[in-house]
Amino acid sequence: MKRIFCFLFLCAAFSISAASQVKVESSLSAVEMLIGQQVQLTVKATASADADVQFPKEAQLPVGVEFLGAVDMPTEKMADGMCCYQRGYVLTSFDDTLYYLPPFKVTIDGKEFECNKLALKVLPVEIDTTYVDEYNGPRYYGPKTIQDNPFEWGDWSLIFWLSTLMLLLLALSYYLYLRLRDNKPVIAKIRIVKRLLPHQKAMQAIEEIKADKMVSSEDPKAYYTRLTDALRHYIEERYGFNAMEMTSSEIIGRLMSTDDPKSLDELRQLFFTADLVKFAKYSTLINENDANLVNAIEFINQTKIEEPQSASGERSVKAELTAEEKRSQSSRFILKTAIGAILAMCVVLFVYISFTVYQLL
Repeated sequence: MKRIFCFLFLCAAFSISAASQVKVESSLSAVEMLIGQQVQLTVKATASADADVQFPKEAQLPVGVEFLGAVDMPTEKMADGMCCYQRGYVLTSFDDTLYYLPPFKVTIDGKEFECNKLALKVLPVEIDTTYVDEYNGPRYYGPKTIQDNPFEWGDWSLIFWLSTLMLLLLALSYYLYLRLRDNKPVIAKIRIVKRLLPHQKAMQAIEEIKADKMVSSEDPKAYYTRLTDALRHYIEERYGFNAMEMTSSEIIGRLMSTDDPKSLDELRQLFFTADLVKFAKYSTLINENDANLVNAIEFINQTKIEEPQSASGERSVKAELTAEEKRSQSSRFILKTAIGAILAMCVVLFVYISFTVYQLL
């Protein structure tokens, strides 16, 4: 019996010693606060390093004090294998009074321990209500009534739809501009042509015949054909009748009424020789061919008409547009006109909308 009694006594003493080492306490970051401010309540539990410490998840608070959330805090190691466990609770209140906070219960190794009681005083915000019209310290305005919407849809509906229309018109003008830009512009090209007088063209043809003089002895028909064709073209452009479709006698008869008959004798001889060569296979001599060539040049020089021309002998000719180009040019003009009209309408709408908004505000 003595041994059993001693064992029980030692166990009780050990339990009392272990329980005396556990310590639970709480504290506030501030014992006073203004309405709406926040304070942190910290609960600390001192126990062994292998102890199972359970803090309450939420704070049990009196009516008027609100729990905003818990804050996990690190464990601090102490001497003799002890540790300090701690947890924070954020509180606030919107009523100015003195609150007594009940003790928090912490469970350590299955046993509950209560921490000390706390008091929290909530102070009101001082407002000087004696100065209502003049500012002197915190100004008191009093409670606000429910405000109605100052804008009515009826006042702004027209502005809204006009703004939408303006944006659509701007989008349409940009689309038309892209079409106008991507299309190849139709430009009436100006080409520079070299205008030659009839006698100049005829002299060029004769110069080409002179360059081929060696061929004339081998093929007199081709020689006289080219020579008379050059003269026929000259006579057609110089006198204005269709010499290319007329016979030699018809050409001479037509020229008899316009020129001196004596100056036509050499031309008549040239056409007569050419007809013999082309149709009767007449053989000519080289000096005869040269004489006919000189007669042709002499006829041209006697009958030519000098016309005034530019220093370069060139004139500009405006190329005519095709039907497709004219349609394209018309479409581009319509697009430009439409874009200009739309932009002008957008400017008018913008000015009207701005003025209406200014009047409403």
